[in-house]
Amino acid sequence: LLSLAIADDIGAILVIAIGYTSDLNVTALLLGLAGIGIVLALQRLGVRSVAVYFVVGTFTWLEFHESGVHATIAGVILGLLTPAHRWVSDSHLTGIVEQARSLWQGGGWQGSRKVLSTVETAAREATSPLERLEHGLHPWSAFLIMPIFALANAGVEFEASLVTDPVAVAVAAGLVIGKPLGILGFSYLAVRLGLARLPEGVSWGVLTGGGFLAGIGFTMALFIAGLALDGAALDAAKVGVLGASLASGAIGMALLVVLLPHRAPASE
Repeated sequence: LLSLAIADDIGAILVIAIGYTSDLNVTALLLGLAGIGIVLALQRLGVRSVAVYFVVGTFTWLEFHESGVHATIAGVILGLLTPAHRWVSDSHLTGIVEQARSLWQGGGWQGSRKVLSTVETAAREATSPLERLEHGLHPWSAFLIMPIFALANAGVEFEASLVTDPVAVAVAAGLVIGKPLGILGFSYLAVRLGLARLPEGVSWGVLTGGGFLAGIGFTMALFIAGLALDGAALDAAKVGVLGASLASGAIGMALLVVLLPHRAPASE
């Protein structure tokens, strides 16, 4: 479900980049693409400094923003280019730590800046840059960026008439009906063609429950609504998104509670 949500968001961002781009600045776009080329070159050279990538990434994001292409596409590209492999394996890290420990016990630790630097570098490179960024950015994203986004975009004066507004009904139908139908349909097609198989313990009923949970829309759904609509239509779309999210969550969780096997309570 998490992988599906990521792919879904990337698809939504591509829709934004393609469908909501106006007044294209070719020079800025070329500079942004050059920034991506620099990132690739830095990776080939083995540069691992987050600060260096931050500077180049900021430049790339700004150029995409100035080009008229929605800057979120730059964020997605940079995220996909972030190295996901580590340089130091667990066994190598263990060897370095054991060597430092031997020096400590032998009294040769004092003044050995090289050993300290080696241990520090090994400990850092035992995790990939992607893991370090994810760990470092998660609190900021979860507790600052997302709440600000919610406060800035989700606010709507609720009126009973908005529930039956055609825009609200269409948005809700897309999330509550369209999402699970699309997920089930393409999953069934993939299984029938031999391209994939259901994971062990996952039935079509469970997949249906997951499909309904995928109908929970918030960030990208509200984002695209804000770009596409305004005024009363935007308010109706927000009501549709929030109402459909509640319905999708409730239906999906109910299906999973009924269909997933229940664990017996642990004996004391």
